Amino acid sequence: SSSSSSSSSSAATKSVSKITAGDVDPLVWATMDPDDLGGTPLVQLQNFVQGRWVKSSEQERFRTLPDPLTGRPMLQVPDTTVEELTPYVESMQACPKSGLHNPFKQPDRYLLYGQVSRRLAELLYQPKVLDYFTRAIQRVCPKSKTQAEGEVKVTRAFLENFSGDQVRFLATGTHSPGDHLGQMSTGYRWPFGPVALICPFNFPMEIPVLQLMGALFMGNKVLLKPDQRVSMVMEQFLRMMHYCGAPLHDVDLLQAEGPVTNELIKRAPFRLTQFTGSSTVAEHLATQTGGRVRLEDAGFDWKILGPDVTDVEYVAWQSDQDAYACTGQKCSAQSILFVHQNWVQQANIYDRLRDIAARRSLRNLTIGPLLSVSTDRFMNHIDSLLAIPGARVLWGGQPLKNHCIPSEYGAVEPTAVFVPLSQLLRPDYFELCCTEIFGPFQIITEYQDNQTHLLLEACERMSHHLTAAIVSNDPQFVNEILGSTVNGTTYTGIRGRTTGAPQNHWFGPTGDPRAAGIGTADAIRLVWSSHREVILDQGPVPAKWIQPPPS
Repeated sequence: SSSSSSSSSSAATKSVSKITAGDVDPLVWATMDPDDLGGTPLVQLQNFVQGRWVKSSEQERFRTLPDPLTGRPMLQVPDTTVEELTPYVESMQACPKSGLHNPFKQPDRYLLYGQVSRRLAELLYQPKVLDYFTRAIQRVCPKSKTQAEGEVKVTRAFLENFSGDQVRFLATGTHSPGDHLGQMSTGYRWPFGPVALICPFNFPMEIPVLQLMGALFMGNKVLLKPDQRVSMVMEQFLRMMHYCGAPLHDVDLLQAEGPVTNELIKRAPFRLTQFTGSSTVAEHLATQTGGRVRLEDAGFDWKILGPDVTDVEYVAWQSDQDAYACTGQKCSAQSILFVHQNWVQQANIYDRLRDIAARRSLRNLTIGPLLSVSTDRFMNHIDSLLAIPGARVLWGGQPLKNHCIPSEYGAVEPTAVFVPLSQLLRPDYFELCCTEIFGPFQIITEYQDNQTHLLLEACERMSHHLTAAIVSNDPQFVNEILGSTVNGTTYTGIRGRTTGAPQNHWFGPTGDPRAAGIGTADAIRLVWSSHREVILDQGPVPAKWIQPPPS
């Protein structure tokens, strides 16, 4: 009810104020220490459904996760069975299609979530909380401190952006005058009601939080299903959300394998499923749900180094970041680099890229384990490419040495394989060359002034259009490429990059009506609400109106 929400919100404000004043431990809500995982007994995560945490004794079975750096047992996550799905189905059935709030129902909840968002941001400004989530991310998805902390800071900035009245402004509608006195047409942004959010492993915090909060802002009830390998981060974030006053019945947390989640999608009345991850799973969900999906799936992302050579050191550094930061496990990672011959002849760009890649190390996690690609698969892909005439390894191409990464994960050097453009475009090689390998891998090829049309042909034939970069300050060249391509998030200019999903601009694919965006007000409205038109027509009826004949 509105009164209970108001009282709990007030209590949450006081609790957070005590933390910011230094009177209470900022981690009072936390139930584990990321630095103490792997002890005896192992930490056990919990599911959350119908407003309560499911006790370990109620959970039928658990899955033991290995430490991705050492292979030793690290923690246990619920391995939910099909027989345990009934509470989740019932929870979603209890949510009407009109959602938990909308412009005509409990509009005070827009304000409530503006306050919750502000409190969450306040807590993430606490150094102890910032470090907590940074370390939690590093434990389950090893990446450098800069990358992990950056993920938390982007999340914090997003929460700041949607504090106060900004949540209610998401529901801002449109108005049109009618045909006669007393008639007015108003368009509203309307929630879907029960929705599912299925998240990937590579950004354990940023992607789930930004999509989850967007869904809640618009009035939906959310089934949150993070990847089991990294679900610890969102399990703890949900506890912090509750501490900050989020209503307990708005989010259910499910930790389960894919087939179990698939069964829940079939049973529960989800009006929308938002999925970020592989294209194979995305297409399966699209079929399973009858098209009721928003997708941010695979990205084979291209970068073009234009004919104008300048700021070579910066361009080389950014290209290395795009290809290999987070060990290449970004949907926006640079998958293919088209290099104008000027960069080879005037800047010796390959040597610069090779030298920068060689600085990456497992010691500081600038290179790390691959959670979805085995070493064998990675090496087999390289071997297949080397069968193409003229193909060669520019750098890398070997497994990592002297590590304890478990065998189920990949461990490889940052790698680049050169393929001649003429060979890459051949029908029998193109699909192989444009296969996304979710790891520290990129294809490199070269072109000349009279071959721009071949670049555009390659971009046209690619199947997924997430990010891209046109590294050039030549306006005519940039305009030619932009006018003939469709990638949803495209950076241009000499500082152009492919990676970058901050909170200050749209991030998502283009060219697919099912495409999901993230990070901005437009993205939230597109993904988590639909349009409803309400036409007010209250008269008066003209005094001399005469009933016309039926038509």
